Amino acid sequence: MKRALLALGLSALTLSACSSGIIPKGGPATSSGSPILARPTEDKPAKPIPSTPESTLPPPVQTGDGTNAAALGAVRGPQIGALQVDARKANLAMDSFKTSCPGLVRRNDNSGLTQGSDWIPACDAVKTWTGDAISFFAAHMDAVQVGNGKAFATGYYEPEIAGCRTPQAACTVPIYKRPADLIDVDLGQFSDDLKGKSIRGKVTGTKLVQYDDRAAIDNGALTGRGLEIAYALDPIEFFFLQIQGSGRLKLPDGGVMRIGYESQNGRAYTGIGRLMKDRGLITDGSMQGIVAYLQANPDEGRKIMQENKSYVFFRELTGAGPLGAMGYPVVGEASIAVDVKYIPLGAPVWLSMDRAEPNGIWIAQDTGGAIKGANRVDTFWGAGDRARAIAGGMAARGAALIFLPKAAVARLGL
Repeated sequence: MKRALLALGLSALTLSACSSGIIPKGGPATSSGSPILARPTEDKPAKPIPSTPESTLPPPVQTGDGTNAAALGAVRGPQIGALQVDARKANLAMDSFKTSCPGLVRRNDNSGLTQGSDWIPACDAVKTWTGDAISFFAAHMDAVQVGNGKAFATGYYEPEIAGCRTPQAACTVPIYKRPADLIDVDLGQFSDDLKGKSIRGKVTGTKLVQYDDRAAIDNGALTGRGLEIAYALDPIEFFFLQIQGSGRLKLPDGGVMRIGYESQNGRAYTGIGRLMKDRGLITDGSMQGIVAYLQANPDEGRKIMQENKSYVFFRELTGAGPLGAMGYPVVGEASIAVDVKYIPLGAPVWLSMDRAEPNGIWIAQDTGGAIKGANRVDTFWGAGDRARAIAGGMAARGAALIFLPKAAVARLGL
C-alpha cells in the first residue's frame, strides 16, 4: 500500500511512507473531503509499563555492520504473557497473522532473524486455534528486542477524495496505471555487492535512464497513451493520496472506486512539509498549515509539490484491500509498515509508546519508502474520520519487541 502510507503533520510528510513494492514510493498524508485534519482527541500518554525492554534487558551484542537485525544484534525480551496487551487488538493481530501465513512460510527474510520453515508450527496452529490470542502468541513465539528497542511510530490510513471514471468538468486530474515502458532492474543480477537493491527507469536508445518525474508527468508526459484509469477533482488531494499509496474515489453517482498502488516512477521521495518549513512558508508544520498554503498559492504550490519527484501509479481494486507489501489486505489497528531489514514481513510486533493508541500487538504486513531502520513502524488505522484523525496526529516514541518463532530464537542462541 503506501501505503505509505503516516502522520499527517510535518513528521508524516518527512518521515512516513507506506506502500508495497520494490522501490520506496513516498510518505503519508492525505485528505478526505476537506484535507484539514484535526489532532485526535484520544491523544494522551500511554499508561506506564513496569518494565520496558530498553530499561531491563542487557544490550545486544552487535555481530556485524548493523545493516539488518541480525547484524545489529538482538536479545531475548520479557515473556509474552507478562506484556501489557489489549485483548481486542491482540485478536485482530492474530487474524492478520493467520492471513499472512501463506506468504510468511515461503518468504526470504532479509532481517536474518528467521527462515520460512520457522513459522510453520505457528501457522499450522493458528488455523484451528480456539483460545485467546495472547496465549497463542505466547505458546508459539518468544519476544526479542532488536538493537536498543527504541521505537518510533507514525500512522497512515485509507483516504477518500472526490473523483470520476471519465473526465468531467472540474474533474480532470489524471490517475494513471503503470506505463509499459517503466522497467524494474534487479541490480543483484549484475553484482553480488548489489544484492537486494533495485532501480526503475526506462530505455532510451541503448541506455537505461531515469523515468519521467512528477513535473514532467504533470505537464503531460503520459498524455495520450491510454493510461488513465480515473480522474481526481483536486490536485492537492490527489497528491496526498499518492503519498498514502491507496484510497477511495467518491464518484458523482454516489459510488466508490477503490484504487491501490501498482508501481512508482523510481524517483526519490521528498517531504514537502520540511521543505516548506525550512523556507519559512509555514511555521508550525501542521497539515492544516501545509494544505492552506498550497490552496492559497496554487501556482507556487504546484511547483512545491513537483519538488517531490516521486509519482505513484494505481490500479483499480475490486477485492479486499487495501493491499500491503505481502499482497494481503492491511487491517486497521492490526497492520504496520516496517523496514524488512529489521522486522520480518508477517511477524508480530509489540509496541509500548508514549501515547495510548498504538500500544499492543501489530502484524508487519507493509513497507514504506521512508520507513527505515530498526523499530521504525507506520501504524495503519483503516478508513474514515477516526482513522484520519489518529493517523494525522501519530508521532509516538517508546519501545518495540518482535515476536519470533521459538525455533528461530533457539537458533539465534537467545
